[in-house]
Amino acid sequence: MSDYPFDSSNQGSQSPQSPYERTDGAHAGQSGSGSPSNGSSGRVPPSPFESVPGFDDDAQGAGQTRSGHAQHAQTQAQPKVSVEGPLAPAPEPPKEKKPRPGLHAALAGLLGGVVGAAALTGALYAGGVIGPTTVVQQTGASGQQVTINPSDEDTTVANAVAAKALPSVATVYCTYANGEGMGSGVIYDTEGNIITNNHVIENAESITVTINGKSYSASLVGTDPSSDVAVVKADLQGDSVTPMEIGNSDDLQVGDWVMSVGSPFGLENSVSQGIVSALSRNTLLENSEGNTLYTNLIQTDATINPGNSGGALVDAEGKLVGICTLFSSDTESFAGIGYAIPGNYATEIADKIIAGETVTHAYIGLTMQTVNAQNAFRNNLSVDQGAYVVEVAEGGPAAAAGIQTGDVITKIGDESISSADAAILAVRSHSEGETVPVTVMRGDQEMTFDVTLGSDEALQEQQEQQNQTVNVNGQDVSLEDLIDLYQQYQEQQYSPFGGR
Repeated sequence: MSDYPFDSSNQGSQSPQSPYERTDGAHAGQSGSGSPSNGSSGRVPPSPFESVPGFDDDAQGAGQTRSGHAQHAQTQAQPKVSVEGPLAPAPEPPKEKKPRPGLHAALAGLLGGVVGAAALTGALYAGGVIGPTTVVQQTGASGQQVTINPSDEDTTVANAVAAKALPSVATVYCTYANGEGMGSGVIYDTEGNIITNNHVIENAESITVTINGKSYSASLVGTDPSSDVAVVKADLQGDSVTPMEIGNSDDLQVGDWVMSVGSPFGLENSVSQGIVSALSRNTLLENSEGNTLYTNLIQTDATINPGNSGGALVDAEGKLVGICTLFSSDTESFAGIGYAIPGNYATEIADKIIAGETVTHAYIGLTMQTVNAQNAFRNNLSVDQGAYVVEVAEGGPAAAAGIQTGDVITKIGDESISSADAAILAVRSHSEGETVPVTVMRGDQEMTFDVTLGSDEALQEQQEQQNQTVNVNGQDVSLEDLIDLYQQYQEQQYSPFGGR
């Protein structure tokens, strides 16, 4: 019997797929046992609030794609999707020897990004066909900016954009304790910093990137698993690279022309054109370590396949407007629905990671469960959908605004709330310090509270501290002290003066 007023039930799972390849055959939600390369991880907790584990989050908010484990089926208008381990190996990485970085210092499980890739079944989809190279105007030898100027009548916008964007996209190869994998990345600056997805490099023991046909060893700078954004840095050894020119994803409109650039199925330097199909798509994916919250995603029909993860979505001027991340399909390969993290959001996170700052998110201070018709009837609730408030964090934003345990949240801002996941995603789509109206049902009375969202930085520090300790015989012992004690024990056991 659950400690909470609602019971859970296991339902079928539907999930957008992660366009990333691994060779270990693990099901989505499982990852290699290795750790990222050296560098600060910057890992963050799953969200500033949580839905209670083991509870059935079934309904969806408007414009939201619900995915992950233990969920109700989506509407028939949405494709049936699944996440499976790859059935074919990733392409062989470059032959040169690479040092194996030490294990990452973070020994505790914080929220991870999306793990696992679409199964590599059926015909190999090669992405778009790149036309002849156009004449472009170039300035500078390093960190050059390219102006698209198709002057030949046979040159298309796609030709010109591909010529500009391709030199600024890398292929990211990773080795793990139990296999290999690959994805894509966007060259962010002349220092060799590359933006990619967290799920591409998660648990990697070594990272190699290929830029314009040349391979470089790379190290992890940092990552924000709950947003699925990471930064790796290539050891350029004095070579110059061309950073991607940054556009403004806030200016995108439905119907705008876009191009995906990356390495689908390991086919480096591939492009595919399409349009912006929709904006502000939200989804939450679960894995073995927690949740990844995708908010305000760009939906596109530009092809996004396994291997495109971390690659670029560019506009008609060849400027970065998104980081390719997910696709939905009922055939385990691309079927016209791909998703990209907005470029403005990805670069904002990348800037913080590179600067060594903590990546923070909006925080409301609530623990919630999904309301549906069954548990609403059993518990005599006045509404049959929404997010039931199980616990209110003392001193948190929700408490300060007046929200109480037992309230059912039905609206956050302009977004109707039909589940706990919808509430989580709605809050994440807002910014720290923003005041958002939250509508609740308290018994039969509808009430609206203005909640000023806080930062989850303190929560991150608290969880990090908790994850660095182990309870031994009723006492909290740090992992570092525990390792030292174990080493001392081993030395005593095998000492020539005692033990064995």
